[in-house]
Amino acid sequence: QVPLVESGGGLVQAGGSLRLSCAASGIIFSGYTMGWYRQAPGKQRELVASITTRGITNYSDSVKGRFTISRDIAKNTVYLQMNSLKPEDTAVYYCNGGVRWGQGTQVIVSS
Repeated sequence: QVPLVESGGGLVQAGGSLRLSCAASGIIFSGYTMGWYRQAPGKQRELVASITTRGITNYSDSVKGRFTISRDIAKNTVYLQMNSLKPEDTAVYYCNGGVRWGQGTQVIVSS
């Protein structure tokens, strides 16, 4: 069983929305803070948003007010709702839980 499986990336116009999903194993989901990271070409991977096991959320300044991280405990799934997307949001988005990483999902925002 793959520990983390992301889905939901794609191509969207600036101002549009996408929702990313990350299905996690129960052990990871219940034991660790879950996070979404992104890596744009030529740049370092950066934290976008995280949610603790208690549901406390944290966002990078660049996405605050536009992105929302949430979780469905029954489904062991973490979501990243991305609204008002900008071309600078273009990146590969990765789900993280503990030392585990997903395979990444590409998000491209066209201007």
